[in-house]
Amino acid sequence: MTRTVFCRKYQKELPGLDQPPMPGKIGQDLYEHVSLKAWLEWLQHQTLLINEKHLNLMDPENRKYLQEQMHKFFSNEGVDTAEGYVPPVEP
Repeated sequence: MTRTVFCRKYQKELPGLDQPPMPGKIGQDLYEHVSLKAWLEWLQHQTLLINEKHLNLMDPENRKYLQEQMHKFFSNEGVDTAEGYVPPVEP
């Protein structure tokens, strides 16, 4: 049986993650309040930010920036986008 959570991003019950996506309080919070759908969308957006903004994950400031963006993403606040990026058009 699939585990469901009340997703913070979509404000409805959706299938949840199989396990916390990272250690600690943040990972547990994500596990309890973020759906699998929202998490996968975040991973895509995070990859876009890392690539287009040339973020170095060894830099603590870049990791802090990504964590702030993740919080905004799941809270439906405005998140940064890559300047000049045009998403592909789906058929």
